[in-house]
Amino acid sequence: MWNSIGSFVGGKAFQAVNLLRGVHKEAAEINAELEVIQDIINGADRMVATTERENKGDNGMKRKVKELREVALRIEDVTEDYMIIQQQQPQGDIGCIAVLYATANFIKTMIPRLRICYEIQDIKTSIREINQRPGLQIQPFLEGESSSGRQNAPSQHALRRNALYVEEEDVVGFEGPKHELIGWLKETQPKRTVIIVVGMGGQGKTTLVKTIYDKVIGDFDCHALITVSQTYKIEGVLKSMLEEFGKNKNEVSEMDLDSLIKEVRKYLQQKRYVVFFDDVWDKDFWSKIELAVLDDKNRSRILITTRDMEVANFCKKSSFHIHNLQRLSSQESMKLFFKKAFQNEPDGICPTGLEEISSKIVGKCEGLPLAIVAIGSLIACNGKNSLELQKLCKALIYELDKNPNSTGITNILGLSYDALSYPLKSCFMYFGIYPEDYEVKPKRLIRKWIGEGFVKSEELHETLEEVGEQYLKELIQRSLVQVSSFGISGKPKKCRVHDLLRDMILTKIKDLSFCHFVGDNHSMISGKILRLQITYDPNVNYLKDVNIEMSSIRSINVFGDKELPKDFVGMITTESKRLKFIDFEDCPSEYIPQNLGNLIHLRYLSFNNYNELSSLPESISNLQNLETIDIRMTRLESLPREINKLHKLHHLLTHGWTKMMGGVRGLESLQTLYRVNTKDWGEELFEDLKELKQLRKLGLRNVNPKYACNLCYSINNMQHLQKLYIGIGSKGFIDLDCMSPRPTLQRLKLVGKLERFEKWIPKHQNLVKLSLTYSKLSDDPMKSLMHLPNLLSLYLWGAYEGKTLHFQNGTFQKLKKLELAYLLRLNSIHIGEGALSSLKQLELTFIHGLKEVPYGMDQLGKLQVLHIDRMPQEFGDNIRQNVWIQNNVRTVIIEGSEEWRQSCLSREHPHVCEVNSTNEYFFIHNDRNRILA
Repeated sequence: MWNSIGSFVGGKAFQAVNLLRGVHKEAAEINAELEVIQDIINGADRMVATTERENKGDNGMKRKVKELREVALRIEDVTEDYMIIQQQQPQGDIGCIAVLYATANFIKTMIPRLRICYEIQDIKTSIREINQRPGLQIQPFLEGESSSGRQNAPSQHALRRNALYVEEEDVVGFEGPKHELIGWLKETQPKRTVIIVVGMGGQGKTTLVKTIYDKVIGDFDCHALITVSQTYKIEGVLKSMLEEFGKNKNEVSEMDLDSLIKEVRKYLQQKRYVVFFDDVWDKDFWSKIELAVLDDKNRSRILITTRDMEVANFCKKSSFHIHNLQRLSSQESMKLFFKKAFQNEPDGICPTGLEEISSKIVGKCEGLPLAIVAIGSLIACNGKNSLELQKLCKALIYELDKNPNSTGITNILGLSYDALSYPLKSCFMYFGIYPEDYEVKPKRLIRKWIGEGFVKSEELHETLEEVGEQYLKELIQRSLVQVSSFGISGKPKKCRVHDLLRDMILTKIKDLSFCHFVGDNHSMISGKILRLQITYDPNVNYLKDVNIEMSSIRSINVFGDKELPKDFVGMITTESKRLKFIDFEDCPSEYIPQNLGNLIHLRYLSFNNYNELSSLPESISNLQNLETIDIRMTRLESLPREINKLHKLHHLLTHGWTKMMGGVRGLESLQTLYRVNTKDWGEELFEDLKELKQLRKLGLRNVNPKYACNLCYSINNMQHLQKLYIGIGSKGFIDLDCMSPRPTLQRLKLVGKLERFEKWIPKHQNLVKLSLTYSKLSDDPMKSLMHLPNLLSLYLWGAYEGKTLHFQNGTFQKLKKLELAYLLRLNSIHIGEGALSSLKQLELTFIHGLKEVPYGMDQLGKLQVLHIDRMPQEFGDNIRQNVWIQNNVRTVIIEGSEEWRQSCLSREHPHVCEVNSTNEYFFIHNDRNRILA
């Protein structure tokens, strides 16, 4: 018997040894299998979607897709577990000690390795069983589509950066409604009037009213745009209004409802205002808000968009107008469709042979702009030539014809989702995790996608961030994601999804168990979950009421204005072993568990808005997979030396006063190192920067001028640097002439004295944004800066001590924004013929020697905003009396001292100067927040 047991144990041991020997090969093979499985899932997803649209629900297929998704997740988990074990292996060879250490480590990790081996074998068995079942060899829905990776990347189609939202604001068919609404807004009757636009989802209500709102705000003393949505709280609406009016967020955060109403009424007294409440669902909304928006008989206006005529009817007790928005006509629909679908064709003309089928597709869109734009963008992203376009259009019309009783927009939005590649589907669904109408910054979003593992790099020279940007661009190009605002260079600053698309996303999220929601009227959850979205509810006991299997959670997003319970935060770090990122930015907590290092899978960690955070636990050194750490808006004065052990860290974001006790050694993967305090750095630490060869963004404060050459030497090794910020202390001056030109540099900010104008600055031909602060230059910098051909934004703050600035003829052709501040000796500005021909915004602040309007200003044909702050009264008078400015500049903002404000108030028309009907011209005093965005 003992011999039999020995043989059995020996056999198992031999089998285990064989498994351990082959674990590396097995892990590689199973990871390669993952891409194949994802392709199968993508095809099966489309098959399920098609059968559902045909009302032929196939629960069997749905079950198989779910099983495949579970297998894919198991592969991701086992691959990550194996990689973490590999990270624990000793690096290099230092003789016998290394051998002993390796042996001990092998014994230590033997059981985890065996678990991985057996898990891989079990996954393979599951794959074989699923593959033996019929019906899983699904062909891609659209012919010619790539089966994996990014499909039809935007680099193959010129992405018109500003086209999406700028052109959508002039969407076809709104000419009549625009005229009517503007007429109501400009009526002479003194009563406060409510103007309601009613229409179904996707009909373009917000686009229409936002376009008009932007046109007329210059006629009013103050304005605000508030997105209300279904889950609004009246206190939140009033707080948002006050913030739009310029109140500090902290001032209003603790106010109760009565206090908020009083504060809004107080602010609006004796003012002519316009407020736009977008996307109202609650029929009682007007009765809740009416008391706050008082009527002082100053021709104030309220704009409301809604899907529900009942909302409009409840406003009837006030002076009101209702516009029932109609769908686009057939002609208007075709015009919009051609504009989107054939934007890549010569002159945007419909290819021969597609006229009839285009007409059928447009007919299915039922006159809804959102549907037309979505289907048009789908065609624009997939068609390469006329033959392929014909195949694609026929496939689409066939799909839409399968169920003639369904609404066109539902089918169309589903088709747009189905056409996405596997990673893009996950990225798109991620928008559903954010609250309704939430606007997210692209960088933050992309870093989360990367943390989740959605973004895959296909080229060695591409960073994951660059690939993520391509993903987002494709979603924008497909009209699935909207750009809320653009930066000076045309890149998106904030993004969101239309509420109809969000509804579709939420359905997908529920079907796929992509994310679970807790709080804010969402149902409680239990069981195994992957992603958790918490909208904080003080009535929920998160430890008792929510039965969550924390061990499976991969990400946690928290929203709300109250702090999460300390015990719940502690439970996260204790039990959520597979957590890949934590983001408390939208619901700050002041508690940091000491066992943070338990989260060895963590990739993204944001403490932004942790106002009381003053230290990090030493266990942070265990987070070997961490890629992003955000400690802005904290009180953290120094980073522990343990940070230097995070060799995969890509982005380190600080608030500007944080010191790095260990320098940057060990952080060679950094792409972002921003606003670090270098006050205590010596020569060696500045030289260590040369190892950061992947750096894209560098920001250093309190640089000691005597180490400038060491810093330049290090910067010369940064071949990918795009943004550079350097600030010195109050003594000394910056001399960076030994820095060689960086061809990739796009944004440069220097704070501190320049002994002379740096010769190397004009050599950066790709600079789009330049900021010089306290430079104290004696020579006119425009003589050198005019050689920067791509400059879009220029900011000079105490940077020049001369008396005249001269923009020579034909220079600064691309400059869009110019800010001049605290130029204490400046007394004249000369704009030569053809100079500043693209300038849209000019800001002049605290230039006490400037009395006359800049010479040549009447040549700035594209100027939209003129903002002057604390300028001499004589200068303000000259601006006010300048006929060209009155007739051509849309928005003029004048701020100043209390004496200047009282002087203005004594005039007959302190806020508004009436001009011709095509321009708006107004003055605002002590209200910086009313600058045109």
